[in-house]
Amino acid sequence: MIHSKDNSEHYTWGSHCDSWILKNTQSLSVKQEKMPAGTSEKLHFHKVAEQFFYILKGEAVFYINEEKFPVKQGESISIEPGLKHFISNESTEEIEFLVISNPPADHDRIEIKE
Repeated sequence: MIHSKDNSEHYTWGSHCDSWILKNTQSLSVKQEKMPAGTSEKLHFHKVAEQFFYILKGEAVFYINEEKFPVKQGESISIEPGLKHFISNESTEEIEFLVISNPPADHDRIEIKE
């Protein structure tokens, strides 16, 4: 089956951020996500899941163990299990990206109280 934002399960998170589930199995999750300007997610980590982010549009900023990593359109970043992280859109334009998790991170997310 061919998947796209048009025919995939959709949900919202954070402050008007969008996620489309393109694939979700026991071993792999692929989501396309969109974040409006000035939004970010909460600091968290995963015990088991490794995540790979690929920026489709705009520039995202990743905070990983308190270090800042700007990632531009056409670039990617990997986040190993156990690393405290979050993604932020510090630009004036929306960003769009793929997030690939192995295994899926849905039940492996531990938020950190700030």
